[in-house]
Amino acid sequence: MKTSKRNSLTSGKKYASDSLKSSKDSEGFCMKGSIQFRKDRGLYYVSWYDQASKRRYKVYKYKGEFLYSEKVAQKLLACMQNDFERKIFRIENYLDDSVSDVCKYLDEWLTTIKSFLKPGTSKDYENSVRNYLKPFFEQKKIGLAEIQYDTLLELMNFIDRSGKGRLNVMYCLHSCLDHAWRSRRIPNIPPFPRKKQYKIEKKPIVWLPEERQIAVIKSIPEIHQPIFWWLKFHFRREGEACALRNEDFDGKIFYIHRTESARVFTDTTKTGEIHNIAMVDSFKPFLEMEKEKQKKMSIISRYFFVNPVGKEEGKPYHVKTLGDIWNKACSELGEHIRCYAGTKHSSCSQFINEKGGTESELQMITDHARLESVRNYARTEVARRKELMERKVVSLQPKTIGGKA
Repeated sequence: MKTSKRNSLTSGKKYASDSLKSSKDSEGFCMKGSIQFRKDRGLYYVSWYDQASKRRYKVYKYKGEFLYSEKVAQKLLACMQNDFERKIFRIENYLDDSVSDVCKYLDEWLTTIKSFLKPGTSKDYENSVRNYLKPFFEQKKIGLAEIQYDTLLELMNFIDRSGKGRLNVMYCLHSCLDHAWRSRRIPNIPPFPRKKQYKIEKKPIVWLPEERQIAVIKSIPEIHQPIFWWLKFHFRREGEACALRNEDFDGKIFYIHRTESARVFTDTTKTGEIHNIAMVDSFKPFLEMEKEKQKKMSIISRYFFVNPVGKEEGKPYHVKTLGDIWNKACSELGEHIRCYAGTKHSSCSQFINEKGGTESELQMITDHARLESVRNYARTEVARRKELMERKVVSLQPKTIGGKA
């Protein structure tokens, strides 16, 4: 009985022929491939002829494990036939024993898209792949097309980060799967967890009232002050100030179309938009201060703001340098706030909460595409809310007829 069973497995008749002419049975199911048994090793394997490479392959493993049972071999063959039916079959996915199909593809994807990414985004993706995605899928040992909603929930729980951090890692995987779908490696992208499932806690924006913000800037050495006054008055990011060049200013308007990403200057902003920002009159004295500094120290540079102690060609500032200068000034005054929050966030919050500006006016100043982006700055202080609530309301008298109400 055992002999006849093994003979049928060896002949391949039980699971049909590899010929393309008979790759489907009468009911339309894929019958490609066959299960074989190696008596000398006590192992089953799937015999498969691959049209792309014009070769016959023997697949001995399923999810990293040898095929010791016929049942597992049948499952492997069914997976291969399913991929073949959906026109996403790649023999490489079933031959690599060292890493899962997903891990291998993640590496290939990063290499392919690296030149299209900003340095900061590329660095974030690499960290997500190295620290979370590859460790998870090395344990799961599943194929790219096998990733489903329940897999993504497992991954989300595996990521040991805060809600926003988890979301960033999942965004990275979504980008990879989108690339795989566009490349016809997978038939579709599985649904990802809803945003509320990440339990992201919205934190109020931290900012300094103008009096304290000015005190910090004045505590900074004078040779470094101009760039910080520019950040305060123009509501922009540190990276944009560091990357600003002389050619980006025509005497009245700053053309913001560069930034710094992971310590590399790029010719596009974070959003890819070009922002035309008029120079405010309050900045003029500090512009003269910057020009006088460069003239006195004989610094010739294409950068609008220069770091006198910088060692790089052109002596540009970098975001990290600004952060170090800002933090030192804060420590002297007992303040604890990051440079970005102390400059842009603080100026935006002051505009609404101290100067009475509106959200739409702030949107116009900052050149945000969506009003939603400036809403967080409108979380007014308790005292400001009280002032708004206690404003006198003028009651409207009803119209009178013949002098009577």
